[in-house]
Amino acid sequence: MTLELFKFESCPFCQRVLQYIRQTGRKDIILRDIHENKEYERRLLMEGGKRQVPCLFIDGKPLYESLEILKWLKDHPEQ
Repeated sequence: MTLELFKFESCPFCQRVLQYIRQTGRKDIILRDIHENKEYERRLLMEGGKRQVPCLFIDGKPLYESLEILKWLKDHPEQ
């Protein structure tokens, strides 16, 4: 399973998700900062349909909203 989190550092909702990732020690999520790399921003728009972050791509399918992302991560612990 491929997990990619599209985010940027000053986003408080992204920080909520990142804090959970740090607390749980997950290493299976690739972080994509859309402010540091314009290609990530382009991918987010093209593949996700909007610029909203955080966005967790799960095998290429976008999941938006920090609380929904946290629920998914809790329901699917790192293998």
